[in-house]
Amino acid sequence: MSCMKNAKMLFGKTGLELKLPDHTVILEGKDVPAVADAAHAVKDALARPIGTPPLAELVKARKPQTVAITISDITRTVPNRDFLPAMLDVLQSCGVKDEQITIIIGTGMHRASTPEEMAMLVGPEILRRIRTVDHTAEKADTLVRVSNDPPVSLNALFAKADFRIVTGYIEGHFMAGFSGGRKGVCPALVDLATVQRFHGYQTLSDPLADNGLLEGNPCHEIALKVAREVGVDFLFNVAITRDRRIAGIYCGELEAAHQAGCKQVADWTSAQIDGPFDLVVTNGGGFPLDQTFYQTIKGMCTALPALGPGSTLLQVSDCSQQLGSKAYTNLMLRWNNDWQGFLKSIEAKADRTELDQWEYQMQCRVLSRIGMERLWFVSDGIPADMQKRIAVTPVAGPGGVAQRAQKAIDEFVAANPKASLAAIPDGPYTMLRRTK
Repeated sequence: MSCMKNAKMLFGKTGLELKLPDHTVILEGKDVPAVADAAHAVKDALARPIGTPPLAELVKARKPQTVAITISDITRTVPNRDFLPAMLDVLQSCGVKDEQITIIIGTGMHRASTPEEMAMLVGPEILRRIRTVDHTAEKADTLVRVSNDPPVSLNALFAKADFRIVTGYIEGHFMAGFSGGRKGVCPALVDLATVQRFHGYQTLSDPLADNGLLEGNPCHEIALKVAREVGVDFLFNVAITRDRRIAGIYCGELEAAHQAGCKQVADWTSAQIDGPFDLVVTNGGGFPLDQTFYQTIKGMCTALPALGPGSTLLQVSDCSQQLGSKAYTNLMLRWNNDWQGFLKSIEAKADRTELDQWEYQMQCRVLSRIGMERLWFVSDGIPADMQKRIAVTPVAGPGGVAQRAQKAIDEFVAANPKASLAAIPDGPYTMLRRTK
């Protein structure tokens, strides 16, 4: 293996570099630059939105007494601090005072934010000025019913606000097609029962609940119906570069702005492939996404178009917070690698959705394709004994993640010198498209 190429994989906060044979196909989207002047670009977008009058005109016409702005939680690398100041400036110029505004962190069913994370999300100055709270899906007294068929309860602060702004970023999403848009309402701000329906067995069994697909996607349709029911007055979505800077802004009317963003993001982040590879190397998306195994599943599923029945998938992920929530941890350890039994169980009780079962169900898409023995996993964040129980094949041995992953690659290539290889440096942020 005299001719080698380097692949810089997203991993934690530092990244991880691996050496691969020169014939390895690097699967990545276009090298899209950040906007030259983020502050100017944000102001211009707010003044020239898609499908609606400018934000200032909307607010002046409505004269709201309360404004709710929802943002993504710490698992999403949305550059809130690049656009929130300009948005607040517009609101202030229209007579809306700080005390009339609430920023709601759309946690969905994720854990609560720490004080440090809140400051990281919005910046210390905005945190001091503007009331900032977590959505709490499990607390009935913080919710209000917005639909009866099916029953949907939503964050009361958002639902009752006179003016509602949804923010976020757009990327390919392994079950909802794309993130952003309506997902800033559902599942971000809904009750547990709605989250369970959004992630239910039947929903995720549909092959159209997949990356890069919106038409006919049941996840997309459920979320969009909820967002339409409650009403969104203004959407502000961005696309981001690999180093998490703003590359594009799509704001205005909920559906029109989101569709414009999805189209451009698909063009930017797609990589075309002819068929499966023998070995695919990917990652969990780097910090903050790869801090749990729960979120790491996105990287596995994003690689599916590159996997055939005989493929091996090697995934590196930091997982410094181990598996994730207590419910998810208990679920994975209870099934103890019996993923076929898990699938049969949730199919038999399809009308009931256990908390966090959806992520294991998505992992089972990969397991059904290549089997547990060819799903190689490299991490130092999860205890070795626990890794043996989560339906992966841990890459064990001396050394850290980089050393063990490199050894696994080298040994695979030595044993299979004619094997086809691919690497996905951006992991879940790259959408793979089969040409045939």
